[in-house]
Amino acid sequence: MSFCLPSIEQLTSAAEIVYQTMSATPQYSWPLINDALGCEVWVKHENHTPTGAFKVRGGLVYLHNLAQRAPDIQHVVSATRGNHGLSVGFAAQRHGKTAHIVVPQGNGVEKNHAMCALGVDLIEYGREFQDSREYALQLAQKNDWHMIPSMHPDLLAGVASYWLELFAAQPDLDVVFVPIGQGSGICAAAAVKRALGLNVRIVGVVSAHALAYKKSFEAGYKIEMPVSTRVADGLACRTPDDVSLAIILSMVDSVLAVTDADVAAAMKLLFVATHNVAEGAGAAALAAAVQVKSSLKGLKVGVPLCGGNVDATQFARIIGTWNNVDSEIVAAA
Repeated sequence: MSFCLPSIEQLTSAAEIVYQTMSATPQYSWPLINDALGCEVWVKHENHTPTGAFKVRGGLVYLHNLAQRAPDIQHVVSATRGNHGLSVGFAAQRHGKTAHIVVPQGNGVEKNHAMCALGVDLIEYGREFQDSREYALQLAQKNDWHMIPSMHPDLLAGVASYWLELFAAQPDLDVVFVPIGQGSGICAAAAVKRALGLNVRIVGVVSAHALAYKKSFEAGYKIEMPVSTRVADGLACRTPDDVSLAIILSMVDSVLAVTDADVAAAMKLLFVATHNVAEGAGAAALAAAVQVKSSLKGLKVGVPLCGGNVDATQFARIIGTWNNVDSEIVAAA
């Protein structure tokens, strides 16, 4: 699948669909975050959406448009580590459709429970996301269910609404750091940058324990890499999406990798400085900014707290260690 980045008119139309269900989320510049990085930082609070993560925006637009173009479809299926499944489940419930969501074995317990609470038919299969995705495709073919991918123009356009909000509030940002899972978040940032004609730099962020997008960005073509992150499950990508990678290669300035320890430290910083809870992927952008803070002096920086759906036991282990996050705590998480 290939597609052009949406126009400002298309992005605005998608945002109107999003706002039929939810309000814009806030962005704040927190003094303790600014002190920690030595610059002006704006945190976009996507943990304040109805599902606790940015992806709900894409699900709302995708299911709205699907209901318009194919009203007879009753069953949708997709794969997730959590937030995409919550997005699909939330939007499917609003349109009276049944969502079948495939997750890897050992997926986050609380994300699983949250999906079930939305009426999702939860299916556990495989050891990692790619296994679950391939099984979801098989189920779609076998049962004639509609397969919702992790990346699609409607998903991108919906997610882009949060970048429209952030750039409207802070149009002079110099750089934004954006986590990369399957790519809808960073590609949406690129779409809004192009549509608004901004000069902002876009820095992608991956887990150092899931380097597929970073290695692919550096090589200029798709490279699969093993996944071993224990904290940032939303970044646990083994195989880059073709469309996402093409957009990233053409629009993103650089890609950084953050370790589980970096991410855990950023989760703690966000909690101490803002009293907001971040999941691993939700704290990855801040972790990357901290990593290169010496280069950010005098700049205006944007970081999304893109999700807060972390299991309580994992969060307690990380937050309960007030000194430096060591390898034993990360492994336990």
